[in-house]
Amino acid sequence: MSRPQFDPTTYDAQLADKTERLRALLAPFDAPEPTVFDSPREHYRLRTEFRLWRETGGEQRHYAMFEAGDKFTPVLIEDFPIASRRINELMPRLKAGWQASQVLSFKLFQVEFLTTLSGDALITLCYHRPLDEAWQAEAEKLAADLGVSLVGRSRGKRIVIGRDHVEEVLTVAGRSFRYRQPEGAFTQPNGEVCQKMLAWAFEALGERNDDLLELYCGNGNFTLPLATRVRKVLATEISKTSVNAALANLADNGVDNVTLVRLSAEELTEALNGVRPFRRLAEVDLASYDFGTVFVDPPRAGMDPDTCELTRRFDRILYISCNPETLAANIQQLNDTHRISRCALFDQFPYTHHMEAGVLLERR
Repeated sequence: MSRPQFDPTTYDAQLADKTERLRALLAPFDAPEPTVFDSPREHYRLRTEFRLWRETGGEQRHYAMFEAGDKFTPVLIEDFPIASRRINELMPRLKAGWQASQVLSFKLFQVEFLTTLSGDALITLCYHRPLDEAWQAEAEKLAADLGVSLVGRSRGKRIVIGRDHVEEVLTVAGRSFRYRQPEGAFTQPNGEVCQKMLAWAFEALGERNDDLLELYCGNGNFTLPLATRVRKVLATEISKTSVNAALANLADNGVDNVTLVRLSAEELTEALNGVRPFRRLAEVDLASYDFGTVFVDPPRAGMDPDTCELTRRFDRILYISCNPETLAANIQQLNDTHRISRCALFDQFPYTHHMEAGVLLERR
């Protein structure tokens, strides 16, 4: 993981630059002025990872990060202001724990933290050696001392102490939703901005009496609040870990109007186009859905051309993007039939060039 250039005095200027970049990207489509959602200036990142580095001639390992493009010159870290307060509180205590135990420190090369706004925490320790009963006994003591769940990883092995996920609570329009966020799976890193994204999407979708198709649903991050706005939802996701988490999240929150199918967006496109049938859709009555809106939150590459053409069938396309350049390319493909009626900038990644954007496209 590269090290962001942290300087809160530059935040406002950086956000203004991002806003101007988004305006320029969407200008060819006559987009309205974006609504801008800022980030906390520090302690906003809920997950992070560190390599461990041993200085020449030294015995102790230190947290380390690297400048972008340089994998050989470590920047040794004692605290990390962009990370959550929980991560910063755990960092020295975890370091003291592995320093006090040869079993825990032997061939430990990477540490990952996953935390939540609600204060839950999970730590993953990664090793270049097999993990045994002696390691597990020491790790159980450490997890109890730190008050966290802990996962040990080595080649071909994973040992879980406590839970293999954290539990988050996010509030949208006055309702709290509980989320299981699994170790090793994707979650939004900036919890405060994630809540703002959910609230914006909830408002943009509006109260509907028809159905929603959701592609790339992940662990159900958007699915839970959006399902309360429509008659029913058909959601798809390809990652088995994310599907299992989403199913658990739907059950935990009593959301019963969602059908979740483990298919990629490309596979669902093939199914809806009649290219080939999928056994996973055998029990789904596609004809029973009256889709008014499609919601997409694709990876950085954006939607492939066929999936983009699929979304054209819908009167409304609600699109969250972690790469505004590919967002603009997708809008270019849709621009002859759909116009941008709302847009937003979400500053998920302060002090970097990355940004998230949201648009609502409606049929012309």
